Amino acid sequence: MDRPCPIAQVYSEVTRAAVLGLVVNLLLGVVKLTAGIVGSSFALIADAVNSIGDVVTTVVILFALRIAQRPADEEHPYGHSRAEAIAATNVALLIILSAVLVGWEAIQRIHIQHAIPATWTLWIAGINVVIKEGLYQYKVRVGRRTNSAAIIANAWDHRSDALCSFAVLVGLGAIRFGGEAWMPADEVASLIVAAAIIWSGIQLFRSAANELMDVQADPEFLNAIRSEALQVTGVEDVETLWVRKSGLEFFADIHIEVSPTLSVAEGHRIGHRVKDQLLEKFVTLRDVLVHLEPNEPCEAHEDSS
Repeated sequence: MDRPCPIAQVYSEVTRAAVLGLVVNLLLGVVKLTAGIVGSSFALIADAVNSIGDVVTTVVILFALRIAQRPADEEHPYGHSRAEAIAATNVALLIILSAVLVGWEAIQRIHIQHAIPATWTLWIAGINVVIKEGLYQYKVRVGRRTNSAAIIANAWDHRSDALCSFAVLVGLGAIRFGGEAWMPADEVASLIVAAAIIWSGIQLFRSAANELMDVQADPEFLNAIRSEALQVTGVEDVETLWVRKSGLEFFADIHIEVSPTLSVAEGHRIGHRVKDQLLEKFVTLRDVLVHLEPNEPCEAHEDSS
């Protein structure tokens, strides 16, 4: 398993991956929008809206990443890392709204006769599938290397886009090879794209909203933190462990059990060793709050009750 990157490098890698996605989505959005208008394909126009929406999303996320890296201050003692989640909820609503408008327009057009899309529009849709799948593969590798859930989610957004473009490709192919009888396939493909965008927007909103509500970190990360804490000399057990996500970083509250015969100073030193060990091992941990509990036999608890 690769050693986790320092937090500054995590932000740097995520930012580079986001910038690459922004440039590619901008180019694809312009090409597909132009191709959709010139080639008479509303499905390509809908897919272009999807790419342009991704551009807006990425711009907001990049801005939020800059804010998230600001150090803590008097008004924000926990830092600014939640800026990413706040931005994500607003972007998700914008994505859903744009998809609803595209879907409504497709429904309005479904019975309207229009020109058969040009053959070269098939190539545009096919190339888009390849590019989006390539972005997915790249960002998944970056996300796994940096332990970034945000960039992995963004990678799956590219996979979703690739599937949308494949739906457009199928719709355009049906019209080209099936003739006018298959004309509504273009609008049907647009509706599929709109539905996929709405689904992605809902998932993004739920994920960001959960983060703002201090949802518990995933079990694998919790188990890793617990195992690391138990390796510190003097820690006999972990009573409670709460870990909440905040942007690309996490805050942990851990209750460790130590011998009840230890002095306050000895217990204090163990607590500091636990904190230092966790912060060194898990670079995405912004802070760790350690609380000491006496590790007393069950009988002692029953006698005191």
